[in-house]
Amino acid sequence: MHTNAEIVGLALDRITSGYVFPQRVVEIEGAIRRQLAAGAYDTLTGLALCEAVTAHLQEVCPDKHLRLLWQDEPQSTDPADEDEGRAAFLAMLRAENQGIHRFEHLEGNIGHLDIRRIADAGDGARAIGAAMELVARTSALILDLRECRGGSPEGAAMWCSYFFPDDQVHLNDIYERSTGFTRQYWTASHLPAPRYLDRPVYVLTSAITFSGGEDVAYTLQAHGRAVLVGETTRGGAHPTARHPVTEHISVTVPTARTISTVTRTNWEGVGVVPDLAAPSDQALEAARKDALRRAA
Repeated sequence: MHTNAEIVGLALDRITSGYVFPQRVVEIEGAIRRQLAAGAYDTLTGLALCEAVTAHLQEVCPDKHLRLLWQDEPQSTDPADEDEGRAAFLAMLRAENQGIHRFEHLEGNIGHLDIRRIADAGDGARAIGAAMELVARTSALILDLRECRGGSPEGAAMWCSYFFPDDQVHLNDIYERSTGFTRQYWTASHLPAPRYLDRPVYVLTSAITFSGGEDVAYTLQAHGRAVLVGETTRGGAHPTARHPVTEHISVTVPTARTISTVTRTNWEGVGVVPDLAAPSDQALEAARKDALRRAA
């Protein structure tokens, strides 16, 4: 049985060794250890402890991916197996239809795709292509990311690739702290469905939209390929590793950061700001009306 001091110490070890901004870790560790010394966690257990530490982490470093998580079911505390983690991620996406929740053909020949997860570019390519086949002959497309909570950077690049004419668009980069390597993401040269060109594209966002969903929204907006409609998103731009601390507590540590080739920054902590602001439940109708107006 770990004490709260041990739990916090183990979490801080993971943060200091892996956080993508090493210059911030002294400040983070100092702030949390001061809370620990002041007794802020003495009476807390379980979910309440995770929520308190997370709140203090984000006070000193407002990184939405930096947090302690509680889970009721016990987990192994062995070091994470990357292959096992990836297999679980792909299995989850397969169970969720590669994140593609719904297609609708709206009045005015407008396509509407409701995307809840961003699939892996390899495993999800056929499903993404099937969705894009369904909208291939529409006059405008609404890509609905209001309930999209994340996914694969490679999948985000694949979704974006459909809206550009070739493989010559450098979308963004991801810098990885552990290796010092920066990976470039470009539009794909070959896609399993027709590209969606020369027609309006709308992306719907909400305060729920996060991580991989924000990647697609931000990238299409930055490159001038879509109009964003809805609410400012949650603001999580850092690819993240998850480490078990106890059988019920994990710490998530951002280990990399996304860099837009257009803005030279990302949406971390600030979210993706829509071009047309609208309450989430009104965003679809606002985008549909704008598409009809442009077609008139």
